[in-house]
Amino acid sequence: MAAAGLWPALWAVVAALLLLLLWRRRRRRAGGAGRVCVAVLGDLGRSPRMQYHALALARHGREVALLGYLRDRPHRDVLRSENIRLVPVAELSGLRVGPKLLQYVLKVLVQSVQLLYTLLRIDQPSYILLQQNPPGLPSIAVAWVAGLWWGSKLIIDWHNYGYSIMSLSHGRSHPLVLIAKWYEKLFGRLSDYNLCVTDAMKKDLWVNFKIKAVALYDRPASYFKETPLDLQHNLFMKLAKDYEPFRPRYYRAVSPGADRSAFTQRDGSSGSVLKARGRPALLISSTSWTEDEDFSVLLRALEDYERFIEEGAELPALVCVITGKGPLKDYYNGLIQKLHLKHIQICTPWLEAEDYPLLLGSADLGVCLHKSSSGLDLPMKVVDMFGCCLPVCAIHFECLHELVKHNENGLIFRDSQELAKQLKMLFLDFPSLEGKLHSFRENLRESRQLRWDQSWDQTVLPLLCNRE
Repeated sequence: MAAAGLWPALWAVVAALLLLLLWRRRRRRAGGAGRVCVAVLGDLGRSPRMQYHALALARHGREVALLGYLRDRPHRDVLRSENIRLVPVAELSGLRVGPKLLQYVLKVLVQSVQLLYTLLRIDQPSYILLQQNPPGLPSIAVAWVAGLWWGSKLIIDWHNYGYSIMSLSHGRSHPLVLIAKWYEKLFGRLSDYNLCVTDAMKKDLWVNFKIKAVALYDRPASYFKETPLDLQHNLFMKLAKDYEPFRPRYYRAVSPGADRSAFTQRDGSSGSVLKARGRPALLISSTSWTEDEDFSVLLRALEDYERFIEEGAELPALVCVITGKGPLKDYYNGLIQKLHLKHIQICTPWLEAEDYPLLLGSADLGVCLHKSSSGLDLPMKVVDMFGCCLPVCAIHFECLHELVKHNENGLIFRDSQELAKQLKMLFLDFPSLEGKLHSFRENLRESRQLRWDQSWDQTVLPLLCNRE
């Protein structure tokens, strides 16, 4: 009975709080002009799209509070900007009390308090721009409440659905997944404006959530471009200090004073850099090592590639670099250590933010194993690869065709056997400037892709300017 009598009092408190927030919003509606809070309930260093938002806003003279976890260092352009202030959110650890459901509820409650406390301590913003996933729960509701308090407009940038990510480990019918879907649908409608990453997601948001969004495709930043040969060499020599695959396998006749990596060499007398003769092909992939990317597909394809060489196919040796951090990295490193490959070397480094685009711009082929949990988002890693004119092989999912054009800028595969055949076909004439691999790269060079700054100015800037 006591518990039953508590609920009306609790709802009365919530209603009174909302009325107070609405009254405060009316009083503060004109404040915060020129200030924007860009919020990520995740690691800022691994949230490139939100860093790009912050840089674009700063470029147009806005004062930006970039809010999130400070685990990995953001890009140096963010750190150097006078208009961007990093606002750290403390990460949770040690909430291991009781069953998993209780742990999850406690985590959401504590995150809600932390995020709201941080949002209410910043200078009043005119907009709160929130990254949706990770995670929608509790960040959308908390950002909405903070928006009521400040009189700010809420913009949600939908990268994916949180409930679809949860369904990978719990199943679509799990109560938590159903609650998360209901939550995203309810609170997503309370936003003032919405952005999303694909046309397919724009349609899905409207059909299933009745949320009107503007598609802002991921575009590469200006520093994603082909890497000049001398910078390639400097990068390879730097990585060779820590990673054996970047060191030359064989020391043939090299002029005195030359320094050499597995891929390049600098002549000591002339100082010029050349591609090393007989060099391996450089294959690169990047991942957050989560359940939506099955890297056993790539590992099986590499075993088939090894078998092709053993059977007499004239294929180059491979160096396969998989960058990133995440929960399943140790698991896959264990699988890699069990492989017995003579012609393929695999390493899994974590690169500095400035080195990652340099490595993409130095590689011969990219591989993407991102398989969208919703089928509605596109892999940003492929966007960055295309910015570096790097052809890709990407695993198929529903809306991938919006980015990867099969047989034009790359290839789409469905399983490890198809990927292995694609690798064999692409590298049979390596490193000659003929064949599919070269034509894909030429197509990317000629496409003159729209860059992030241009796309943002066309899509987001009018949204902000017209509503203030």
